[in-house]
Amino acid sequence: MKERMAALLRRISNNPTDVRFSDLERLCEAHFGPPRQGGTSHRVYRTPWPGDPRINLQVRKGKAKPYQVHQVLDAIRKKLDQPRKPL
Repeated sequence: MKERMAALLRRISNNPTDVRFSDLERLCEAHFGPPRQGGTSHRVYRTPWPGDPRINLQVRKGKAKPYQVHQVLDAIRKKLDQPRKPL
């Protein structure tokens, strides 16, 4: 399972503008747990640090919004203490 999530993270990192919402949702659940709310057009995930500890996702035609993909990638890097790669 870890290998699948690592492969998914690599794939999303390589092409953050074309990401299926379900893939980003799966990645968030693996790193941040279940969403705070479900059954709506938004998914809100909590992050483990103080401040603004949320990741808010919304679907658009089955895809994730690119700016939200970048927010998720930044949050995962922060969680794993990895520096941001230039895009």
